[in-house]
Amino acid sequence: MVTGFLGCLGALKEQRCLLFMFFVILLLLVLTEVTLGLVIHIFHDKLDSKAQEELKEGMKKYTSEPGLKKSWDNVQKMFKCCGVTNRTDWYDVMNGTLPSSCCSVGMEQCVDGWSEPCYQKARQWLLTNIPSVLVFGVCIGVVQILALVFSMLMYCQILCAEKHLD
Repeated sequence: MVTGFLGCLGALKEQRCLLFMFFVILLLLVLTEVTLGLVIHIFHDKLDSKAQEELKEGMKKYTSEPGLKKSWDNVQKMFKCCGVTNRTDWYDVMNGTLPSSCCSVGMEQCVDGWSEPCYQKARQWLLTNIPSVLVFGVCIGVVQILALVFSMLMYCQILCAEKHLD
């Protein structure tokens, strides 16, 4: 919001300083987004394994943190899955049993939960829905680049106008 305000105010008041600040901040945002995209693309295998490790660590807090318990239960019910890599992930956490969210609704004691791993199901859901997210991201990127171009054009126009007045 602040960036947009700088751009609008700089354009309305024809202030080079504000337009330049807008340009620099927007350029930094675009470069950060591109860098983040490249890092995710290059290190996606490491990110996958790290995410699985972190999820398994989070499972250990299932019984002590109600918010985390609710999140795990919601994910397992929504995707009809159990555990990060398989249902045995829960055995260490739940002393050889499974949470009720690993089984069909209404089962108090879950003995034989869903066989599909939650990480793979959630990852597949994400990959299925990624095209719409990418289209949105590309549209935002185009708008940002256009804003960069127009702000620099306006900056140059103001600079040229000031030089002609001198």
